[in-house]
Amino acid sequence: MTHSTDQTATSAAAITAALPLTLADVEAAADRIAGAVVRTPTMFSQTLSNITGARIWLKFENLQFTAAYKERGALNALLLMDKAQRERGVIAASAGNHSQGLSYHGTRLGVPVTIVMPRTTPTVKVMQTESVGGNVVLEGETFDDAYAHARKLEQQLGLTFVHPFDDPHVAAGAGTVALEMLADAPEIDCIVTPIGGGGLISGMATVAEALNPGIEVIGVEARLFPSMYNRLTGESLPCGGDTLAEGIAVKEPGQFTEQVIRQRVDDILLADEASLENAVSLLLQIEKTVVEGAGAAGLAAVLDHPERFRDRNVGLVLCGGNIDTRLLANVLLRDLARSGRLARLRITLQDRPGALYKVMREFEAHNVNIIEIYHQRIFTTLPAKGLITDIECEARDKQQLVGLIAELQGKGYSVSQVELN
Repeated sequence: MTHSTDQTATSAAAITAALPLTLADVEAAADRIAGAVVRTPTMFSQTLSNITGARIWLKFENLQFTAAYKERGALNALLLMDKAQRERGVIAASAGNHSQGLSYHGTRLGVPVTIVMPRTTPTVKVMQTESVGGNVVLEGETFDDAYAHARKLEQQLGLTFVHPFDDPHVAAGAGTVALEMLADAPEIDCIVTPIGGGGLISGMATVAEALNPGIEVIGVEARLFPSMYNRLTGESLPCGGDTLAEGIAVKEPGQFTEQVIRQRVDDILLADEASLENAVSLLLQIEKTVVEGAGAAGLAAVLDHPERFRDRNVGLVLCGGNIDTRLLANVLLRDLARSGRLARLRITLQDRPGALYKVMREFEAHNVNIIEIYHQRIFTTLPAKGLITDIECEARDKQQLVGLIAELQGKGYSVSQVELN
C-alpha cells in the first residue's frame, strides 16, 4: 500500500507506471460507455455528516438499471471485444451483480451470455439474471466449483471469459465511478470504497492518484472476509462465514488488482456484521435508499472510526442495492432491537390464573406495546408450577423499556432481556 516505507519514491513510481491501468484507460472507458449506463448522482448528506463528524458525500450506484456499478466494467469489456468474440458469446462465473450487469448489456448488444452459478445460489438471483437475458448454468456447491466449470466451458465452447474484477478493462469501467464523483464533488479528500476482488477500488484509486494525489483512498472489507487485507499485511485472519456483505465475500482477490492496491490504496479497514447492519439501516432511514451489505461497507467503516475521518470530505460509493427483501426486513428489525425500540423480555411466572394478566397491566401502565407472547412450561429448569414467558414488545425508546423492567423487578419478578449479538 502507498503508506509503506520499504520502497524508494523512484522504484514506486516505476512500478506505478508499469501497472496496466491508467487514467487514460478510465477516461476512454467513460467515453465508451457514456449513455448506456446511468450517470448516478453524488449528493451531500447533512444528517450522516452530523452523525459521523465528517462531511459525507454519497455516490448512488444503486440507481443503475441492475442496481449496481458492475454494469460499467462489464460493458467496457464487451465493447472492447472484436466482432468474432461477440458473436461466439461470453461467459462468467458469478452469483451476484456481475452476472446481471453482463447479462443485461450483453443481451442489449446482441452478445450471447452464459453465467455459471453454484447450485446454492438463491432462486431470486437466478431469476434476476435470466430476466435480463443471461443463460444460467447451475454447477457445483461453491463459487470455486462454478468458476472451474465456467473456465471449462470457455475452452469447450470457444467463449470469452469476463472476469468480475481481475481484468484491467473491467477495472477501468469501474473507475468511471470516481471520475463522476470527483467531477461532482471536487472537494472530496478521502474516498472509502468496498473491496471484494478489488476491481472497483483499483479503478477509483487510479483516478484519484492521477487527478489529485492528495486524496486518501481507503478500502473496506467485511471482517469475516479479510482476504485482501491478509494479502497486503501478511496476516492470516480467518476468511469465511455468513456475512451480510456477500457482494464482497471473496476468499481469493485478484492478482492484477492486488498490484494496483499495493501501490495506490492507503489503507484497508474491516467492518463487522453489526456495523454493516447499522449502516444499511441508516441509509434506508436517512437517505431513503436501499443498499446491500457490500454497498454500506464504506459508511460502516466511517461510523466505526469517527476520529479517523473527522472533518474530512469523505466520498462513499453505495455500490449496490440488491438485497433480499426478507433479509432487509430482518436487518431493520434487528436495528430497532439494538436501539431499544424492540425487545424480548424473559419473565419467570407462577403457573396460576391471572399471573400473565398482572404482568400485562404493567406493560399497559408504561405504554409499552406487546407484539408476541411465548409460554414455555416443559423445557425449563423451573419447578413444575413455574413457567417462562417471553414477551416481544415495542417501546418509544430505550429509557421507556428500562423503566418497565425496573418496575417489574421492583415487584418481585425475575426479568432478563434477550440480547442480540
